[in-house]
Amino acid sequence: MRIVSIGEVLWDVIGNREYLGGAPFNFAAHASRLGHTVSFVSAVGRDERGGRVLARMAEMGLSTRYVRALETHPTGVVTVELDAAGQPQFTIHHPAAYDAPGLADRDVAGLLSPKPDWIYFGTLFQMSLQARELTYRLIASPGGARLFYDVNLRKDSYQAPLVRELMARAQVVKLNEDEARVIDQMLGPAWRSLGDFCRGYAHEFGWESVCVTRGEKGCVLLVGEEYVEASGYAVRAQDTVGAGDAFAAAFVHGLGMRWSPAAIADFANRLAALVASRPGAIPPWTLEEVRALSKQSPPSPAG
Repeated sequence: MRIVSIGEVLWDVIGNREYLGGAPFNFAAHASRLGHTVSFVSAVGRDERGGRVLARMAEMGLSTRYVRALETHPTGVVTVELDAAGQPQFTIHHPAAYDAPGLADRDVAGLLSPKPDWIYFGTLFQMSLQARELTYRLIASPGGARLFYDVNLRKDSYQAPLVRELMARAQVVKLNEDEARVIDQMLGPAWRSLGDFCRGYAHEFGWESVCVTRGEKGCVLLVGEEYVEASGYAVRAQDTVGAGDAFAAAFVHGLGMRWSPAAIADFANRLAALVASRPGAIPPWTLEEVRALSKQSPPSPAG
């Protein structure tokens, strides 16, 4: 499939180490590894960290054509603190280059011809008016791309009207259990179960599919009228940064391959668990490792 991912690229600073990240970038990297042609749209600073972003993209086989390099803004940075369970707490530093993306008309045309099968977007990036205008320009273009909204709420980086607007523009939505509770509080009504949440918002916004992730407990998934609850894979978590983004890539992959909802959910749970068992948001993994993952025996960390 041809996929456009638009959003932040940044460095996750965990202790004294830096890992390349940003949910839309992580998604792009994992989707590319799954065999898809991915165009990533963002911006970096003309600084040392920005140079490392572009170099790593080239190593990964991701085009840098749509990543703007700015003198006026530094490359994005997020400080990440992990709790005892490996769950991340994020401090997002501004200004950041990804707040000021831009594309020439010829680049917009290049992104949209031939038409992409999917356009991915999240919430943090849309807090910048300039970034939001670029996103809306792309997702409003004719051509029939399916619009995937990965909610990814970050502290002090979302607003209820914006989240509602993004939900209304999407055909497919992914979020986690905590985000479902926040959305219930912001938008209401409070649904009695995750199944009711999925069906209620899918009906309200016309979604074709919605998935709520639950960490090692797995996920719930609604595709059309078919609802499934899939158990997860217990692993020795190194950190969970990027696991949800890997899940999103696997989710899109399964939908594009027209797998059954149960098969999509299991594959996405497997890939997310494997990524959580290794340090960094984009650790090395292979499809063979994903398929071999057992619910009884956690995988060994990558070196």
